Amino acid sequence: MKATLTSGELRLVSLLPSATEMACALGLIDQLLGVTHCCDYPPGIRSKPQVVHSNLPTHELGSSELDARVRIALSRGESLYHLDEQLLDQLAPTHVLTQDLCQVGAASGTEVSRALNTLRHQPQVLFMSPHSLSDIQENLRDLGRATGRLEEAGNQIASWQSRLRAVASRLSTVSRPLRVFCAEWVEPIYCSGHWVPEMVEMAGGIDPLGRKGADSIRVDWEAVRAAEPEVIVLMPCGYDAHQAQQQAVSLWKLPGWSELSAVRNRRVFAVDGGYFSRPGPRVIDGTEILAHLFHPDRIPWRGSADAFVRIENPFQSRIPDSAGRVQMEES
Repeated sequence: MKATLTSGELRLVSLLPSATEMACALGLIDQLLGVTHCCDYPPGIRSKPQVVHSNLPTHELGSSELDARVRIALSRGESLYHLDEQLLDQLAPTHVLTQDLCQVGAASGTEVSRALNTLRHQPQVLFMSPHSLSDIQENLRDLGRATGRLEEAGNQIASWQSRLRAVASRLSTVSRPLRVFCAEWVEPIYCSGHWVPEMVEMAGGIDPLGRKGADSIRVDWEAVRAAEPEVIVLMPCGYDAHQAQQQAVSLWKLPGWSELSAVRNRRVFAVDGGYFSRPGPRVIDGTEILAHLFHPDRIPWRGSADAFVRIENPFQSRIPDSAGRVQMEES
């Protein structure tokens, strides 16, 4: 049965995890009636009806196989997602939050537009396709304006800016930025793009391979070696820190991996991709995470203990020596 829409009632459907997080940050969780299969934060939205599902068995595929399947699907013009048009029509949204930036990260603008044309009641559509941190702020402001929460959006943005200024202040006397490599995919290796290189710079680093304001692309391993990173951060889209840590096994087999400064000094980390690949409120947390990883003596991290994990050599075993102390031995 079709839902009844009363005058002045907000009925939101989010086809984008970052938009879901933005809506919740503005206090609109009760007005959010439909989400995607990827929407998992904040936890309160996990019971919401899912209007988007993946066409690929993502949980059954390794990172290299998933990358290959995605490439094949896109080359054939096939969609990576299924949009439940019947459910979308039943929810009768007044607003649909979507994007036209990444065909891999969410349903694309073309298929969304086609689905919206079939609805009996046409909603207002907000396209959120940011390329920078300032764009993310504008997206939040646009959502606040469209939903009558402009003041709340302004307060959120002011808080974000205050936190970023605090990071900048603590790092103001750092002599030079650290050389960093951020990988948005591990096998094969992709560099960071869009807003992530900006986050790196705000955190006191510089990523020579990062593509500020542009798409993440596949990079050659020799280019990573030539960049001589002092810190390496693995942030594969759609993976939490421990899942990303499991992907890192393949890196230890690359030529010259153990010779990198970041590896020798145990400064290789896996992070929860939700803080980086989703252009919403948590990118501010992500910037603070990077600042802590780059400069732990200056920037504390008081957030989730699951936000990041240090990556150790998986091919080493721990054995006690004659004095009972634990040492590392190559297996």
